[in-house]
Amino acid sequence: MDRLIEAIEQTQNPSVVGLDPTEALVPPQVVASFADEVRDSVESDEEAPAAQLAVAYFEFNRAIIDAVADIVPAVKPQIAMYEALGPAGIDVYTMTCEYAAEQGLYVLGDVKRGDIGSTAAAYAHHLSGMNGWNPWHEDAVTVNPYLGCDGITPFVEAANAADKDIFVLVRTSNPSSSELQMLDLADGTKVYEHVADLVETWGSGSIGTHGYSRVGAVVGATHPEEGRALRARMPHTFFLVPGYGAQGGTAADVAGMFDDNGSGAIVNSSRGIIGAWKKSPQYSPDMSADDALALVADCARQAASDMRDNLRIAVYR
Repeated sequence: MDRLIEAIEQTQNPSVVGLDPTEALVPPQVVASFADEVRDSVESDEEAPAAQLAVAYFEFNRAIIDAVADIVPAVKPQIAMYEALGPAGIDVYTMTCEYAAEQGLYVLGDVKRGDIGSTAAAYAHHLSGMNGWNPWHEDAVTVNPYLGCDGITPFVEAANAADKDIFVLVRTSNPSSSELQMLDLADGTKVYEHVADLVETWGSGSIGTHGYSRVGAVVGATHPEEGRALRARMPHTFFLVPGYGAQGGTAADVAGMFDDNGSGAIVNSSRGIIGAWKKSPQYSPDMSADDALALVADCARQAASDMRDNLRIAVYR
């Protein structure tokens, strides 16, 4: 986790921008501007809508990356948004990761993989690549722990070999997470607390220079008291904190998930940054695609700057 921590220190900004585009988040004139180009390149009319969105997603992502690359340490593309578009979407996911990496950003692939044995090992190629080839361009991935160490060990091994990281789901921000994570075990602990203990153990062999292991935890901003308790329970585990902004989490909510030195966590915002343009009075359906992308970039930069400033006040106290 050392590279991420050092990137955060360099920018003095413990935030990550989630690159989770949807058709509703991309200005329609941007999507429309690629209609002719895509129509001439696809093999069938059925492919055109997905291919057109894929091209628009990349240009949208690139505009945002260019706008925030000097003020944030990391981006977190959510692979599901790209997989929904089929092969063209997967191409854009890898292109987005590669472009972000080229701009010096730490790339956290939100893939939430979870399986066992050879399947988990195959998924872990997101980190290790294949025979020296790294098609995914990710520095870390998210992992689901429901299958236990059989599903985690291949990722830990790949992370250790490739100098990369993983983040394991522990206490997530979604409302229904309590259906499983808050269940009581026979010893009186909650399921999420037991998972937290496992995560701390799984990372014990990879603690870096800054005191945190390669095995991080996903802890939602919507659970501030539990997050504070987990910070004490998991002293060597770095937190990825979703749920800020659009999901209701605030800078004050996440402050307790950082350690006494203002380290130990990075906070994600997706829609609040990449969709900030939708609240701008400057937007017009009549503006050009280029002007719309420029507005997307300006609004994303302002939203990312505001988030940075709010976190600095709450965390670097």
